[in-house]
Amino acid sequence: STSTQLSLGSYRNLTTSTHSSFPPPSNAPTTANRGPASDEDTQTDFSSMNVLGNAPAPTTAIDACLSHGFHLDNGVKIGGGSGCLLIAGEAFGWTPWSAPGSGTPGKGLRSMINAKGQWQAGESAWGILEVVWPKPDLLILGLGPSVLPIAPETRRWINGLGIRVDVQGTRNAAAQFNLLATERGVGEVAAALIPIGWREPRG
Repeated sequence: STSTQLSLGSYRNLTTSTHSSFPPPSNAPTTANRGPASDEDTQTDFSSMNVLGNAPAPTTAIDACLSHGFHLDNGVKIGGGSGCLLIAGEAFGWTPWSAPGSGTPGKGLRSMINAKGQWQAGESAWGILEVVWPKPDLLILGLGPSVLPIAPETRRWINGLGIRVDVQGTRNAAAQFNLLATERGVGEVAAALIPIGWREPRG
């Protein structure tokens, strides 16, 4: 019909008109030179940016890892060969080698290594994790001077509390705790650290 032809004609005209209104493509630059460097003070040096630069470190941040203990950022010193458990902004002395069900019995101290060569801590070594609320999302576990696989029973018990586990040597674990606790908060990240001078007792 005439109305249909007029409608289609208008559509074709509109399409043609729209395409014809596009600006012509610009020529690609022939040089990487963008002109003289600016001397304005408002320029941003992205290479020097540190998004955590103004964030205060948690008071329980690890200041030093010693062979027999730890120094914390708040001045607290944990010595005598004790490990430390950092959770919810608090620091506790931690001796998992004295907990029943950890590793295998030794002379005076309980070895943390079970018969399969896995690091194992009994449930009583994690009592604070069981009662604290809200629970942290991540537990960073520092196993002393080296990294060992942890026993499936130990990992399963911690995971059963809704807590993920990351296993490292103590120095790296302390550095990661400092970073993540600053970034995410001490309520989200906990650490359980054994001194770097820890040696397995001889049977």
